Amino acid sequence: MEVWVLFGLFVGGLVIGLPVAVTLGLSSLGYLLLAGIPPVVMPQKMYAGMDVFVLLSIPGFILAGNLMNQGGITNRIVRFANALVGWIRGGLGLTNIAASMLFGGITGTAVADAASIGGVMIPGMKKAGYPADYSAAVTAASSTVGPIIPPSVPMIIVGALSGISVGKMFLAGAVPGILMGFAMMVTAYVIARRKNFPRQPWQGAGEVVRSFGGAIWALAMTFLIIYGLLSGLSTPTETAIVASVYAVFVGCFIYRDLPFRRVPKVIIDSAVSSAGILALVGFANVFGWILVSERIPQAIAEGVLSITDNKFLVILIINLLLLFVGMFMETIAALIILFVPLLSLAQAVGIEPLHFATFAVLNLMIGLTTPPVGVCLFVCAGIARQPLTQVVIAVLPFLATNIAVLLLVSYVPAIATWLPSVLIP
Repeated sequence: MEVWVLFGLFVGGLVIGLPVAVTLGLSSLGYLLLAGIPPVVMPQKMYAGMDVFVLLSIPGFILAGNLMNQGGITNRIVRFANALVGWIRGGLGLTNIAASMLFGGITGTAVADAASIGGVMIPGMKKAGYPADYSAAVTAASSTVGPIIPPSVPMIIVGALSGISVGKMFLAGAVPGILMGFAMMVTAYVIARRKNFPRQPWQGAGEVVRSFGGAIWALAMTFLIIYGLLSGLSTPTETAIVASVYAVFVGCFIYRDLPFRRVPKVIIDSAVSSAGILALVGFANVFGWILVSERIPQAIAEGVLSITDNKFLVILIINLLLLFVGMFMETIAALIILFVPLLSLAQAVGIEPLHFATFAVLNLMIGLTTPPVGVCLFVCAGIARQPLTQVVIAVLPFLATNIAVLLLVSYVPAIATWLPSVLIP
């Protein structure tokens, strides 16, 4: 009875449009009251979920990304990407994807990518003669690369949940993220050729060099983060703080687009965003604890294994489940609730934890562009001032491409595990 109330309140909250964190909290509280469990358990479990040292890196990476974005990074990265690929047929679409790949290696969040790159690229693409729905679709689809290429907030969450090295998680996402970006570029090029989208003239090698010189300080942040983790000089949390200090220096003294007086506001905005994520982590931990106490994860594992213990079929079932969940649930909440039970299922059939973690995150990133709760779709449709249904139709080719990459990563473990095994023996 209590479990049905839990799921009923959860689904009802999502249907009426409550924030996921609020929905998780209300459904968990309803279960506790109905089961006669003291409500004091809720703050205890919330704190236990948030009291993980590696989670302290999330505010740092969010702050570093916001500082770099406020410091003039977006225009410089777009200019560099445009110099590289803008001359190809449909080049602004390719520029959009390339910029997201470069920008995602700094912010680590898809929504920040969609808002920042979209704010520059969508109006520019519309002005150049691209359809508004296509402009929004390519921006939404490419923004999902951000949390795959390091640094990545979802990867940090997974590391906290599973004990997998965050450095290994970051590296495991690098090759799949790059593969995903190039696959979307191929899709964008095919669409551009078919619909005869415009192209820009080649701006010359000099523009490539000049634009790279303008973007190099921003791009160097990714290398700073990776080097800090791989060398062992700093933990993820310390690396995030170093990245934030670096971002202040670059924004204020190198690019000079970030007045020092604006830094406190950026810090406050980043703190608010981080608080929302950590609140979601806390509420999701309570919800997850209830599921474990009711043996729901074990039931899921036993149910799947009763159907098949074939490794390849189990991978397919997990992917289908996560794709479905990603249509309705926010990424971090889905990870906290489902990752541990599905990891147990994956290990039962011989799937390596690092490999599973990589394709699970990739899967849920795709959910950011699937209706009805595709956050990046809403952001980009709003910027383009287009109905959501038109943007959904336009994003379908990119969605198909990303699912193809997901299946490739799912069934070829080396794509995810090779780089970490080489750089972190």
